[in-house]
Amino acid sequence: MQITPLIWAITIAVTIAFFVYEFFAHVRKPHEPGLGEAARWSAFYIVLALLFGVGIGVTSGWGYGGEYFAGYLTEKALSIDNLFVFLLLMTSFAVPRVHQQKVLMIGIVIALIMRGGFIAAGAAVIDNFSWAFYGFGALLLVLAWRQAFGDHDADPADSRLMRLVRRVLPVTDTYHGDRLTVRQDGRRMATPMLLAILALGVVDLVFAVDSIPAIYGLTSEAYIVFTANVFALMGLRQLYFLIGGLLKRLVYLAQGLAVILAFIGVKLVLHALHVNELGFINGGEPVLWAPEIPIWLSLLFIGATVAVATVASLAKTRGAAPGTDADTDTDTDADSTGRSVPPSEPGTTAEDAARR
Repeated sequence: MQITPLIWAITIAVTIAFFVYEFFAHVRKPHEPGLGEAARWSAFYIVLALLFGVGIGVTSGWGYGGEYFAGYLTEKALSIDNLFVFLLLMTSFAVPRVHQQKVLMIGIVIALIMRGGFIAAGAAVIDNFSWAFYGFGALLLVLAWRQAFGDHDADPADSRLMRLVRRVLPVTDTYHGDRLTVRQDGRRMATPMLLAILALGVVDLVFAVDSIPAIYGLTSEAYIVFTANVFALMGLRQLYFLIGGLLKRLVYLAQGLAVILAFIGVKLVLHALHVNELGFINGGEPVLWAPEIPIWLSLLFIGATVAVATVASLAKTRGAAPGTDADTDTDTDADSTGRSVPPSEPGTTAEDAARR
């Protein structure tokens, strides 16, 4: 796949332009997107991603097109899983609904920057060290285990990092609009909004470690890895507001993603054996009997796994109440720890409400 520096420059410039437009058109003025707005923009970005994949297939061959679609589907599924943590984070820090767009927007930009760095590093490692596929494969198997059996309900506001930040930075008791810092009693203080964004940045770093090795197990083309990640992140903000009430019903999504990560991990190990250069494995020669999993099988397996996990989740939670914690967090305040407290009465502070 021949990608010139000019194509890279245009792609990056268009990506930046989209996010700048998103900020000035939707995020700059604090508001909670309506269902119609969220649905229209979510559909727009999904259609745009699909058309881009068709364009890759037509111009570069459907082998690359298949790699893009498999990568996009994997990254989109992982992004939806990210929304669970975003929902937990918004509730934990009691971020007002009208300001959640800004937190999500900043988090998505941080995620894209981090993933861009991981993509560049991953491409350099793969180009120079074929044994890296063994490492990526082993990492994905570990991540699959953690995805299936790890703790997905930890409180982001009470993590060790947030406790350290609160010891170093003075934090206000309540939000001050969408401001990150304010001056009180003659000194500069952070707001819970800043803590929420810092926590989101840490979450983005963890997700980058998950997602980049996964997609490199499907394609070695850095351009496909980058664009699949861009399109998976585009529209994530709108998707948060669109399916927020359904997130709690996707009870088997974590297990489905664990299966996908394990599958790609095995695929990477098999590929590593096929291109083996390590002296202590088969005398440093490729293990030719190791099968290569074709991209069409990967795409079929990933799509089927996502479908089964979704259908099984909806069947399991049929009749469950659609509301989520995020539906009510508009009416909560935050104390200086960033954790939600009961809504305060007129004339009281969030600290008073927390003492009650």
